[in-house]
Amino acid sequence: MNIKELNNKQINSTDTKQSKIYAQFGELLNELRKREAPENIEKSVNDYVDEINSSTLTGNQLTKFITQKQTSLLKQIEKELKVVPKNHYRTLWMLFGFTGIGLPIGVAFGLSIGNIGLLGIGLPIGMAIGLAIGALLDKKALTQGRQLNIEIKN
Repeated sequence: MNIKELNNKQINSTDTKQSKIYAQFGELLNELRKREAPENIEKSVNDYVDEINSSTLTGNQLTKFITQKQTSLLKQIEKELKVVPKNHYRTLWMLFGFTGIGLPIGVAFGLSIGNIGLLGIGLPIGMAIGLAIGALLDKKALTQGRQLNIEIKN
């Protein structure tokens, strides 16, 4: 891919969160450069880079703006190319397991014993199930070559 570079002029070196987000976006761009992608994806990526480079925002507003652009880019890449960052499915399924699996288990357990206060027992069980499913999906994505060599932390 022929992807543009980020300008480093906007980063405040004393703001570590902003520096990390900016560096993470740069790493994401480097990973995307290693892959073949259709022209529309390349154009979208370059548009995001242009928007960030031409932004006059500073501080927390710039950090939020970069995070929003990164999230939008990742969603588009996942939807169109079926490519995801490391631990994408693990994070997604952990949350789903916690709420979608663990909560019903806890409710069923609490109601069967007659003490709804035991609702919380199902939450870690569901989270563990979600983590296991997510790890399997991440491993599958890796073996199929659909995983970027970057973990998104924000």
